[in-house]
Amino acid sequence: MSDLKLFRTDRTNGGMTEVTPRLAEVEADVQGLVEAHMETLLGVWFLASEYGTGPLHGGRIDSLGLDENGSPVIVEYKRGVDAGVIHQGLFYLSWLMDHRVEFERLVRDRLGVTAASQVLWSGPRLICVAGDFTRYDVNAVREHRRSIDLVRYRLFGSDLLGLETVASARGGTQVSHWPRRRAVTRAADVQHASMVELASAVDEVLLGLGDGVNQVEHKTYRAYQRLRNFACLCPPQRSKLLVYLKVDPKDVDLVPGFTRDVSGLGHHGTGDLEVRLRTPRDVERAQDLFRASYAAA
Repeated sequence: MSDLKLFRTDRTNGGMTEVTPRLAEVEADVQGLVEAHMETLLGVWFLASEYGTGPLHGGRIDSLGLDENGSPVIVEYKRGVDAGVIHQGLFYLSWLMDHRVEFERLVRDRLGVTAASQVLWSGPRLICVAGDFTRYDVNAVREHRRSIDLVRYRLFGSDLLGLETVASARGGTQVSHWPRRRAVTRAADVQHASMVELASAVDEVLLGLGDGVNQVEHKTYRAYQRLRNFACLCPPQRSKLLVYLKVDPKDVDLVPGFTRDVSGLGHHGTGDLEVRLRTPRDVERAQDLFRASYAAA
């Protein structure tokens, strides 16, 4: 965001005026803005603000949430640059891992029993939202074994907020539930093996869309994530792969058998556009949709 310049056009005289970026007056302004729109901004359901960690620990977590894959999320805010934001967040993350029952109770009270039963403890996340970060912060994220996102914010004018992911890493133990390649004999096995190969090709395309793409292994899908999910790939079926994208189906010319509007329909993963892939040619056809979903995340 430090290199981004934003201009407002004046249709009356045809001129342009630069909208100068600024920091919030106080840290609480950033926190309040993000908490009020956390699902839209971060892909995280808001659970609690200034959550106390008890007299022994003696701290207060800025924000607690649950992301769209079921991973617990801690969000810490700083108005400007603060060298301690990562260490503070990791301190709270350790507390969270020791208080899983308490967190699941909070999820149950806020989001219901189903959400509480599906909390994904293999990859709890720390999101740090600040005015800026140092190169030491960026290096710490890359070296650490936790899932951490560094997000730089800027306010523009009176009604614009900019967010930029400065660094992102996924730690924790990601257990894959996907089938492994094996010797095949029957025709059905050969067909399934071809779907496994196709899944590998899709995986390569999605990971190659840009820097900072992370994988999150869920029981029923594999999510591809920037700050938010942009694609969810379900395990290979016998004759097809299903990919769900964060693309508005109304903006797509739907093709029967290839793309489908699943908004309002129950399905694994996140996203309202279902893409069915059966051949490498289908993967090529879907690449523009992959890029559009990536850009929107």
